[in-house]
Amino acid sequence: MTSPHDDELRAAVAARRDLGPDFEDSIIESFLDKMGKEVDRRVDQRIAADAGLAKRELKQQQSAAGMRLALAIVSIVMGTIATVALTVGDAGLLTYLVVWGGVVLVNAAFTLGSPRR
Repeated sequence: MTSPHDDELRAAVAARRDLGPDFEDSIIESFLDKMGKEVDRRVDQRIAADAGLAKRELKQQQSAAGMRLALAIVSIVMGTIATVALTVGDAGLLTYLVVWGGVVLVNAAFTLGSPRR
């Protein structure tokens, strides 16, 4: 099985045989130029693929950060409402600790369970 690069090399060698040593430098330069362009094309493809991956990862990180922020806001609001309700209901200190401990545990579990990069 031959690749297009093998064919290019064979063509360059055949041209050298046909044209003689006087054209050897031109044939080599032409071959190397074609190979250089192929390398550049492959590098550009890899850079484009890496850039696409980086964009997707950034979006995922931003989404996770947004979810953490939303959870923190909702937790504080719910904890404050619960605190007000418990204050009106004349609850004990242990009840406040349970409510706010639950808020802290939920936020910690979410944050520690979220993948970070």
